[in-house]
Amino acid sequence: MPITYRQAGVDIDAGDALVDRIGRLAKRTRIPEVLAGVGGFASLCALPSGLVDPILVSGTDGVGTKLKVAFATGVHDTVGVDLVAMCVNDVVTSGARPLFFLDYFATGKLDVDVAEAVIRGIAEGCAQAGCALVGGETAELPGMYAPGEYDLAGFSVGVVERAKLLDGTRARPGDVVIAVASSGLHSNGYSLARRVIEGEMGLGMDAELPELGGTVGQALLVPTRIYAKAVAALLGELGGEVHGLAHITGGGLPGNLPRVLPEGTGARVDLATYDRPAIFRVIERGGPVEEAELRRTFNLGVGLCAVVAPAAAERAIAALRGAGERAWLFGEVEPVAVEVAFEDRVRFAGA
Repeated sequence: MPITYRQAGVDIDAGDALVDRIGRLAKRTRIPEVLAGVGGFASLCALPSGLVDPILVSGTDGVGTKLKVAFATGVHDTVGVDLVAMCVNDVVTSGARPLFFLDYFATGKLDVDVAEAVIRGIAEGCAQAGCALVGGETAELPGMYAPGEYDLAGFSVGVVERAKLLDGTRARPGDVVIAVASSGLHSNGYSLARRVIEGEMGLGMDAELPELGGTVGQALLVPTRIYAKAVAALLGELGGEVHGLAHITGGGLPGNLPRVLPEGTGARVDLATYDRPAIFRVIERGGPVEEAELRRTFNLGVGLCAVVAPAAAERAIAALRGAGERAWLFGEVEPVAVEVAFEDRVRFAGA
């Protein structure tokens, strides 16, 4: 009897059904510059008109082991938001406007409903970022993944005028650091978080913790905050008075804030200026996990830092708050010796 592709583990009909659903989800993210999106061999997007010396800015990322929480809870419509956020938040640190996004979804056996939930989250993330979901790839790879599991990768492209590019060279001693709140762990440090919560604390994802205001799974699945529209508002208000933007991801503040500071400079930040979100306190106690390890693994409640001219601090905070973010004065850029180690260029006060 003839062997079919479906018998080998790949269901073409399921893939076609998913593409049809993706097309409907992508429509709500369309922007005027998109010429051709989902359905063709390639997607087409024009550059916005009126730009002087435009530069394309790209970013790619995944969601990491946060996916394990989605598998354990059966909640799949938030990790797509995370995927967009992790890419777009990197792109906007250059001052760029995100234009479009593509995804890669790979699984051993395609479950159309699960895949649609994931991509529904991706479409929601694109809507929050103001960029278009123009396409992607769905791969059914029998034997590559455990049953019920999948992997995600994302790719984002934005554009900025060369004269407005933020490249980490503008900051100077005396500039202020503005913190913008995270929504939680975002998409970093989940291997440590799960080791503590599931291993050391012996808790399942459905465990209720009053301190978290819900279950462990709910706290761990809070989507990554997308800062694209807030950054656009900030740059629209301050322009060249914004000297740097840092997305606080894996490596925490010590591993990310120095990336937008010129050689010979560092920053002093004050941890007493805000209340650390409860999920980080749970992980700290539950391990226990030492403070230094927390700082180099998690964002600790700060998802984005803006480095701005001192005279612009109040306007920067107002612009970010007006865009719906929680923002506050966090620290100051200071001179450091050139030989100071990268991560030591961030000094902490208020610990």
